[in-house]
Amino acid sequence: MTEIKTAYVFPGQGAQFVGMGRDLYSEFHSARELFDLADKALGFSLSKLCFEGSEENLKDTRNSQSAIVCHSLCALAAFMESGKSKLLPEPSFVAGHSLGEYSALGASGILPYLQAILLSRKRGELMAEAAAKTPGAMAAVIGLSEEILSDICLKTDCYIANFNSPGQLVISGLKEAVEQASAQASASGAMKVVPLQVSGGFHTPLMSPASAGLKEVLDSISFYTAKIPLVANTSASPLTNPQDIKSELVCQLTGGVQWQKSIENMIAAGVNTFVEIGPGKVLAGLIKRINRSISIYNINDAASIQNFSV
Repeated sequence: MTEIKTAYVFPGQGAQFVGMGRDLYSEFHSARELFDLADKALGFSLSKLCFEGSEENLKDTRNSQSAIVCHSLCALAAFMESGKSKLLPEPSFVAGHSLGEYSALGASGILPYLQAILLSRKRGELMAEAAAKTPGAMAAVIGLSEEILSDICLKTDCYIANFNSPGQLVISGLKEAVEQASAQASASGAMKVVPLQVSGGFHTPLMSPASAGLKEVLDSISFYTAKIPLVANTSASPLTNPQDIKSELVCQLTGGVQWQKSIENMIAAGVNTFVEIGPGKVLAGLIKRINRSISIYNINDAASIQNFSV
């Protein structure tokens, strides 16, 4: 029998939904404690926003970022509290898609869970400010090669923001540039171009003000050496050193998310089992498209924990 080697992965923005975490709060002491701590530290009820808030408020990047990280770390805490996490070996790596990298900070031991949630809130505020000054847009491009799309982006002053999986790329930039690139992508044979519900041109130089603000914040925070290597979005390489991880978080705001390479590099290092922890199942879908022979589990609510088996 092949030895299991695992990695924990955490979803990014867009995974949020009203009602997220309510069952974790009611059924697991660790999740309840973390939600309560977050509510107190943030000065408003993040738990109420997650459980029963309006979709519009939850979608606001200032709220959605801390909500997703809080849910993901509550799900992880509940998974560990249940004892079900012991059915798998300790993870060899952690990784998160964009915002998910902040959940990975908690999972890897770089930051306490609460501090990771508070830092993600600050990131959301900085990104919202940058987007308000320079509104941008993003769009998913399905079924077009990276080479063709790169050429289109060069001509339209656009950027590839997410390298998600074979045949799925995300472009980002000024609204007009994304519209032009989207039209050219469709004309060049893309199967589908889907505008994303975001307010900014994330993972591009448009986020430079947020990047500078985040660097100031990170300079005032102490990071621990990672107990579990964190596979960085921008380089797809494992990091453990606190300063390297801080640099990654700053660069990540203006640089592309190399998700496909991150997954491929973990598989090349022997990982054969991924556990997606947090709202939704977006990453599981991407990982299946990257490599169909890999085992994938989802931990996103109380039922998924109770029914977990290997």
